[in-house]
Amino acid sequence: MVSLMIEVLVWTSLGLIVLSYAGYPLILIGLDAALELAANLARLRRPVDRRRALDRAAPPPVSLIIAAHDEEKVLREKIENCLAIDYPPDRLEILIGSDGSTDGTEAIARSYAGQGVRLLPGPRLGKAGVLNRLVPAAAGEIAVLSDANTLLAPGAVRRLVRRFADPRVGAVCGRIVLRAPGGAEQETSYWTYESLLKLYEGRRGAVLGANGGLYALRRRLFSPLPPGTITDDFVLPMRLLAEGWRVVYEPAAVAVEDAGTTATEVRRRVRIAAGNFQSLSLLPALWAGPRPAVALAFVVHKLVRWLGPLLLAVSLAGSALLIRRSAFAGLLAAQLGFYAAALWGGGTRNGPVARLCRLAQHFVAMNLALAAGFWRWLRGAQGPTWQRTERRAA
Repeated sequence: MVSLMIEVLVWTSLGLIVLSYAGYPLILIGLDAALELAANLARLRRPVDRRRALDRAAPPPVSLIIAAHDEEKVLREKIENCLAIDYPPDRLEILIGSDGSTDGTEAIARSYAGQGVRLLPGPRLGKAGVLNRLVPAAAGEIAVLSDANTLLAPGAVRRLVRRFADPRVGAVCGRIVLRAPGGAEQETSYWTYESLLKLYEGRRGAVLGANGGLYALRRRLFSPLPPGTITDDFVLPMRLLAEGWRVVYEPAAVAVEDAGTTATEVRRRVRIAAGNFQSLSLLPALWAGPRPAVALAFVVHKLVRWLGPLLLAVSLAGSALLIRRSAFAGLLAAQLGFYAAALWGGGTRNGPVARLCRLAQHFVAMNLALAAGFWRWLRGAQGPTWQRTERRAA
């Protein structure tokens, strides 16, 4: 009886991992294809003119909000980048919220006051505190949120804003392109995979979390974040989803960052993981399943992923306990081989085998970060403030 229970746990754990990482994208693609087929059949039965009239209305006023803590190395380039955005200057304001900066960040921001850049300094409270201070003070109908080390493509803001022509849309997530100095291709590969999921989730209006470097929301829908909130770019969109708004993805709204070093990326992932677990207590409405597409995405894409370290541990331990059975002996060998490949990581070699090893290393590192983030959250050791990721302005 005990061995049967262990066997069920092993297969369930592996099945959930495969479902989350491989099955879920296939579900999204299949669902999208089925809905597109149904829509095409409906058009054949009742032909309609799909051409849209050109929107000649003036673009809405936008507030571009940047939270900054000790960003003197990249802030000047960021401000110049924002001033060059393809959007009517009289409808674009730039707000910089200094989160207790101690370097030249505030002086740089003040030097652009004559060009319409507003500095709103404040004590060190974390990004949630900055947003609670800046968003209500903004004048724009749309609030575009960005990071100091993220550079926007000229048309990024315009492309974000055009999605709000749909009155059901509450927030729009932009696309972050990571450059990979030093051969950190596993980060860009994983980012591409996540971007694909966002693309398909966005077609259902169910993007679960935004890219912190570039996303937008209707300013009137913003409500203050609880003090201590770690991941604003997850909590804000999820709140809107829980309220029935659509959160969509706009891949043409592009921003660029450089991928960080291994140490800085691990630190960032651990912080985000702690914020993910914290969000479970900040978003109780999600458990009711506000919409089927949102509930599916939340459970399979997020919740199962967050349980990944536990599922991997159960699978490995269970396989070891059942090693006398040939099937589980082979399963244990496969898992140990996977972890050995991750430990090696492909080194500096090229080729498909080395790339797969680096992806395995990335997968294991991500799950270790989830485990570390869970432990930090459990101990209350992760504060809302952040340390700037050492990335070059792209």
